[in-house]
Parts: sequence; structure tokens; C-alpha cells
Amino acid sequence: MPRSRPVQPMPDDVEAALRARRLIDDYEARPFYQRNDYLARIGRAKRASTRLQWLEQMLDEIEAGGVYMGMTHEPSRKAERRR
Repeated sequence: MPRSRPVQPMPDDVEAALRARRLIDDYEARPFYQRNDYLARIGRAKRASTRLQWLEQMLDEIEAGGVYMGMTHEPSRKAERRR
């Protein structure tokens, strides 16, 4: 029987950062497991500096497209960058 991961709530500051960089639509276009994993990772940070680093990584990856947690993720590649 597969395990299901707990659904992570969207922290207000993470949503604000996504909206500030106009990435909310790109974020919401990502698969559920990616959105949930990003939020879980950010939520696990013990230090504020680590939390900020992981938040910035998420934002940069979503903005770039084609990357998830430092790995290539072709399905999320932005259409205008596909060739």
C-alpha cells in the first residue's frame, strides 16, 4: 500500500514571494508532489538562512523551468525555451 505524504500548507511569506516574482501560475502548474516537496523542504529548515536559501532555490527553479530540486525536469521546461 503506497504511503501518502502529508499535504503541506502554503506559508504566507512563500506565497508572497511567488506573487512578488510573478511565479504563482508557474508554481501552480507544477505537479502536486513538487509543490508539496518544496513546501515540506522549506518548512523543515532549522535556520532562517537555510529557509531563505531553499525558498530562493525554489523560486529560481520555477522561474527557469526545467529544473526540480537541482535535477533536470523536462516536463516543467518553459515552452518558449524548448527546441
